[in-house]
Amino acid sequence: MDLAALRDTDLSHLYAAADAYDKLHGSFGQHVDKWRDGVDGRVAAADWSGPSADAARPALRRSTGELRAAHREIGQIGRSIRAGADALALAQSALRTALTDARTAGMSVDARGTVSWPPGSYADQHDPEYRKSRERTAEALARRISTALTEARTVDQAIAARLQHYIKRAQDGTGLDSASAVSDQLDLALTPDDLLLGSVPKDDAPPTEVNAWWNALPADKQQWLIHEHPDLVGNRDGVPAAARNQANRILLPKLIAAYEKGGPSSDPYDDLRLDGYRRIAERLRRSDGTEPPVLLLGIGGEGRGRGILSFGNPDTAQDVTSLVGGLDTTLRRIGGGDADRAKAVYDAARRADPTRSTASIAWLGYDAPLSFPEAGDRSRAQGGVDAYRRFLEGQRVTHQGAPAHVTAEGHSFGSLLVGLAAQKPTGIAADDVILVGSPGAGALHASEFSVGADHTYVGAASWDHISHLGWYTRDPAGSGFGAHRFAVDGGSPDFTAHSSYWDDGPDGDHTSVDNIGRIVSGHGGRITTAAGRHD
Repeated sequence: MDLAALRDTDLSHLYAAADAYDKLHGSFGQHVDKWRDGVDGRVAAADWSGPSADAARPALRRSTGELRAAHREIGQIGRSIRAGADALALAQSALRTALTDARTAGMSVDARGTVSWPPGSYADQHDPEYRKSRERTAEALARRISTALTEARTVDQAIAARLQHYIKRAQDGTGLDSASAVSDQLDLALTPDDLLLGSVPKDDAPPTEVNAWWNALPADKQQWLIHEHPDLVGNRDGVPAAARNQANRILLPKLIAAYEKGGPSSDPYDDLRLDGYRRIAERLRRSDGTEPPVLLLGIGGEGRGRGILSFGNPDTAQDVTSLVGGLDTTLRRIGGGDADRAKAVYDAARRADPTRSTASIAWLGYDAPLSFPEAGDRSRAQGGVDAYRRFLEGQRVTHQGAPAHVTAEGHSFGSLLVGLAAQKPTGIAADDVILVGSPGAGALHASEFSVGADHTYVGAASWDHISHLGWYTRDPAGSGFGAHRFAVDGGSPDFTAHSSYWDDGPDGDHTSVDNIGRIVSGHGGRITTAAGRHD
């Protein structure tokens, strides 16, 4: 099957054929019932004996069995055709969506699925970033087109083979064998649910591909996946936030039950995960029916546990921020202290600009260090970089309406993760970066971040000893780093300053979180500033 055939085929003919077989199946079933009750059943119940009766009864039973086998075969033919039509419809929808996206991107697709684009202006032709961007888009579209065509060809071959199978059984009489008919189940290659599962993008698929796949699914198929396989939906960057929340709220109690039932385990982090799941579940119970709505955007047992909680819907909010916690951030904190911080930022952003909508997210998509020796291992932060970048990219893809103003926040060790993510060649899908209580972000200067120095903000309390360490390359609060340093609550010398940026200070002072709220709401120019350090 080529591109034009899949794109233009009218699948209604297949559904009409399936309907015809279904109707035949129903009528033939009535015939089987009449035969069984009116002939075979009556003879079996009659007071008839002798050689003729002994010969007739087995013959009648064989005829009944053959009729039942034929009835079953007819039903399976209709199911096969309909299942194949459903599978082809999914592939056709995916192809048509990819072709539409190609046209929107100003690209052309030839009969073989090759994607190309016009040379552009003189400036475009001499801009290496323009060509790289075009190549990335073309490769993603070509991959989607190829996947749709491959799936369609597989289904096409499976339908043809299956129908040939039924023709052979009709010709050689095996279709009338009861035992064979019972074992002759629908080919798994044509089962709609299995085909739907087979269409799920790979774990490393970019959010754009995931989103295109999701949008190509009919609403009933989306709901089937959410309810039957929430683990395949809830943590998928590129799936809309509402669907992720729905899936994860189904998945969470299943995770709790599985861990509670599991008993003693050699995994030292089982108790940590279970405690975190319970804490998140309790947070959701307390938050249901309140404003803003709380969405569970991620939950899982990878590593020491994964969890993402959002105050407000990031797909509709005008301002979106995602906080990456640092030292001692566990799954329990996503339902506890980190959730409190995310809510405090939400409130501060709303105070800064009540006319704008906000979503504030607590993100745990990596194994944060649980001790100072672990914090010395930069690979922990590097291990979360791709997951965080993919999460931010997913927000861009699923957002409705005008693009949101996006802020990436990192606290403590989490600021290293955010800094490393922002230094990737393609950067991060954020407009501003906030580093709070940072012992270093892996950069010598804020200009190394994709958002640029003018959109990098740093908060560091004078009594926050962690922020003075400069472990990871350079102190971001230093005057030579080039970021905007915003004023924070001074804190106290009792080692609590590192964790108090979102709390009210003396006499209700909330300088820190109010400045964070101004940045998140797009009003970074209104922050109260502090001089960069010279120590």
